[in-house]
Amino acid sequence: MRKIISFPHLGNYFVPVKYLLKQLTNLDVWESPPITKKTLELGSKYSPNDVCIPFKYNLGNFIESLENGANILVQAGGGCRYRYYAEVQEKILRDLGYEFDFIKLISKDKIHILEVYNTFKNLNPKLSFFKFLHTFFITLFFIYYMDKIDIIIRKRVGFEVKKNSFKKLKEKMYQDFSKCNHFTTLSFQYLKYKKQFKQLEIKKPKNCLKVGIIGELYTSMEEFSSYFLEEQLASMNIEVKRYTDLSYLLWKKRLTTKYMLFKTRKYCKYTLGADGLDNVYRTLMLSKKYDGIIHTKPFGCTPEVGAIPIIKKVANDKNIPIIFFSYDCETSKEGINTRLEAFYDLIKFRKETK
Repeated sequence: MRKIISFPHLGNYFVPVKYLLKQLTNLDVWESPPITKKTLELGSKYSPNDVCIPFKYNLGNFIESLENGANILVQAGGGCRYRYYAEVQEKILRDLGYEFDFIKLISKDKIHILEVYNTFKNLNPKLSFFKFLHTFFITLFFIYYMDKIDIIIRKRVGFEVKKNSFKKLKEKMYQDFSKCNHFTTLSFQYLKYKKQFKQLEIKKPKNCLKVGIIGELYTSMEEFSSYFLEEQLASMNIEVKRYTDLSYLLWKKRLTTKYMLFKTRKYCKYTLGADGLDNVYRTLMLSKKYDGIIHTKPFGCTPEVGAIPIIKKVANDKNIPIIFFSYDCETSKEGINTRLEAFYDLIKFRKETK
């Protein structure tokens, strides 16, 4: 039987994940079909009503992949309710009659290298431990370089002279990154594209509007789940700052938690769970140089619900406008756009007044 691996979407991170799985298994690797309204409808139909919306997106991804012929599914796990996704989703899919193998990469909120290696060794008996480590670390650098480039893009894309110039160059970059099998070639490609992105023609005013995005990780990183929020802001000629990316979640977060707790000691005595503390800290940082803050979360996200009153207090103390978007399967794009336009008018008026 032909083995086909698939996995859920999370922004453009399907590119390095696909690279990793292909290199380690030598099997066919299909990312889930692009997320559409149908994906959410499928996920919502078979999910518990009160589960958070990233679960529904992931489940919809899996159903579409299985319908397309995938028979091996991969889920990460770890952190808040995400640590329970794999077991519940596997149970739901088996109850629906699908036959597949299910791989969970993270258990007990930690990546156990030997366990992960043995998992992939079962799929690819020829896989050596050296090859596994080599590919794993190249993928980490792949993600790191992607995130570094994205920081440059967010500062500039809203002011591009030639429409979609950043998008087209980004797609080409992903293609070239995916061909790299060594650190040196990957680093060379990164430096090449970093230079090219900075050379793309833009028309950026000196005193442009700047907005920071904070909140729950999935709605921050998966553009469909936030109704393409960053694209909307770019179309308004706004420079965007977003802290949450995969590099941050994989290694930066654990290195900065104590520092964030110290800097927010006036407002927080403990970490609040998930990214709650992080977002209080980010509100403090953004209030210094930015014109407004957008907080995104799935409806019912417990850590963010707990953090919101504190974030409001910080924003009020620092006199910076903030708007909260909570997404579920009933959220209206028109409603989001109306509120976003009102927020834009507010921060523009404040900046002009200053």
